[in-house]
Amino acid sequence: MSRSSVARIVSGGQTGADRAALDVAIVLGLDYGGWCPRGGTAEDLLDPPGLLAAYPMLRETPDSDSRVRTRWNVRDSDATLVLSLSDPVLSPGTELALRTATRLGRLHIALPADQPNLVARWLGELGPGATLNVAGPRESEDPGLYEAVLTTLTAVLGTG
Repeated sequence: MSRSSVARIVSGGQTGADRAALDVAIVLGLDYGGWCPRGGTAEDLLDPPGLLAAYPMLRETPDSDSRVRTRWNVRDSDATLVLSLSDPVLSPGTELALRTATRLGRLHIALPADQPNLVARWLGELGPGATLNVAGPRESEDPGLYEAVLTTLTAVLGTG
C-alpha cells in the first residue's frame, strides 16, 4: 500500500490509538490535524494547553465535551479507521465514532491494531489523497494500544 493514498491523518489526540496516529504522521512527514476538546484535554493532559503544546495542528472545539471532538473528526474525514487490541465497542468514545461514521455514510472499519496486513488491505481501498480519521480506545481502556498502533501504522504508511 502506498502511503500516497493517505494524505492527511486526523485524530482527537486522546491517549492510545489517537496519539499514536498523530505521532506516526509527524515522524513520516504526513499532514495531520483534527479536533480536540476545548483546552486540549486528554486523560493524561487535563490542563490547558494540553495536547496543543505537542500537537499544534489540532484545533479546539468550542466545547470541552469529548463527544463533539469525536463527531467532528469523523465528519471531517473521508474514512475512519478504528484500531484496538480488545473489543472496540467496549469504549464509549470508540462506539460513538463508529455510530457517527455509519450515520454520516462515511467509510469505516474496526480492525485489530496488531494486524498490519489487514490495515494495509483496507487502506488500499481508499482513493488517493484521503483524509483518514484514526480512532480507538484510550490507553487506559486498552493497555498497549499506543505501541501496537504506532508499529502498525508506521509499517503500513511508511512504505511507498
